[in-house]
Amino acid sequence: MELPRALVAEGLGTLLLLATVVGSGIMAENLAGGNDAVALLGNTLATGAILAVLITMLAPLSGAHFNPAVTIAFLVRREVRVSTAAAYIGVQVAGGLAGAALAHAMFDMDLVQVSTQARTGMGQWLAEAVATFGLVATILATLKARPSALAAMVGLYISAGYWFTASTSFANPAVTIARSFTDTFSGIAPADAPAFIVAQFVGAVLATGLMGWLLGDRRSST
Repeated sequence: MELPRALVAEGLGTLLLLATVVGSGIMAENLAGGNDAVALLGNTLATGAILAVLITMLAPLSGAHFNPAVTIAFLVRREVRVSTAAAYIGVQVAGGLAGAALAHAMFDMDLVQVSTQARTGMGQWLAEAVATFGLVATILATLKARPSALAAMVGLYISAGYWFTASTSFANPAVTIARSFTDTFSGIAPADAPAFIVAQFVGAVLATGLMGWLLGDRRSST
């Protein structure tokens, strides 16, 4: 793949993902009348749907990572170079921040905010490790079993993760960073973000190792 096109695809995809996560959170909270379950459902449906769309659109250009943890998984598998992985992660983070600002602009809010939403504790950290483990496992197993189903499987997994994890399944360091800059329904306090990010990378690396062995892939099991 051509690196410039791949980087634009990664940045654009992550921008649109965050615009959807943050924007649907704002819309859901506005319409839910204080019912957090209804707000979370709205946020879930929009996020799962946009992931399926973005992966279908952009996977041929960049692999549709939109997620530093996924990029690290492919780096561990030696499917991307270190320089490419670093560039991917840079544009993912930049795209995520731009997407959060775009969502704020669409709702006539301050473009740059700092979240006050506390998300911390052992249960939340474990949830993020589990969420990211499951996401990477879903990607690797689906790529081997049925690549054409990848977009649907990722969208469905993240939709489920919103509800079965205590953290609502961020499962993405770029998303975590961007969500620390929105003081809305989907936000996370900046002080709580680093522990989420560590847990996400731990989950991704564990999934890469286990799935490499389980799927008989020498690249990630040796």
